[in-house]
Amino acid sequence: MDLNGKVALITGASRGVGAAAALQLAKRGCHVAINCSRTTDRANEVAAQCQALGVRTAVVQGDVSSDDDCRRIVAETVEALGQLDILINNAGTTRFIDFQDLDDVKDEDWERILSVNLKGSFQCARAARSALEASGTGVIVNTASVAGMTGVGSSIPYCASKAAVINLTLSLARTLGPKIRVNAVAPGFIEGEWLQDGLGENYETVRAKKAGEGLLDSVSTPEDIADGILSMITCQKVTGHVLTVDTGNTIGPRIGSGL
Repeated sequence: MDLNGKVALITGASRGVGAAAALQLAKRGCHVAINCSRTTDRANEVAAQCQALGVRTAVVQGDVSSDDDCRRIVAETVEALGQLDILINNAGTTRFIDFQDLDDVKDEDWERILSVNLKGSFQCARAARSALEASGTGVIVNTASVAGMTGVGSSIPYCASKAAVINLTLSLARTLGPKIRVNAVAPGFIEGEWLQDGLGENYETVRAKKAGEGLLDSVSTPEDIADGILSMITCQKVTGHVLTVDTGNTIGPRIGSGL
């Protein structure tokens, strides 16, 4: 699929995977709408970097946990850029909670994490459906996580939310085809601010552990995950697929000699 002249909306695109995906798309001639939930300073910086690559951009502020915001974000994207061909549901949130401390999991944790990670992805897909169908090559890529496969991650609510995103991807693929394809990318450990903020002083220790457990002796960068997202966009016969990008971490250790 040729991305030149297409229009993509990326939620949660002011940093990390979302920003990397916006830049990867812009390098291929795709116009991009960059969503952020709060302050627009960093989103504007990403937009400027994309504009320098010769594409048009829009910064659309809004909280994907709000259905009204999702509908407005899509409408503003179409108004600013003329169409919508690609939706990347990347906005996400969590709270780092010790798995053994079940009493520390509050109702508000469940509400916020599910509202952003799961409901937000559904609401954006619903809001974008008509525009994506009109595109003729409409595609949605959801950012899931290996936490949704393994049950290990920042918190139990986060793991549950990402498992639900994986199932949502399958349901939407079956619902929206043939006019819209729906795929997901499931990252493992990602270098950068998000995990640095969450893990604090434990970041380097966890990073080294994850790199040692992976079959490629490394961890992923936001750009690596963006590469996976692009593959799910451009492979036109792929739908309902969840691509794991985790340096081989989740499939187990290397095999030496024999069994």
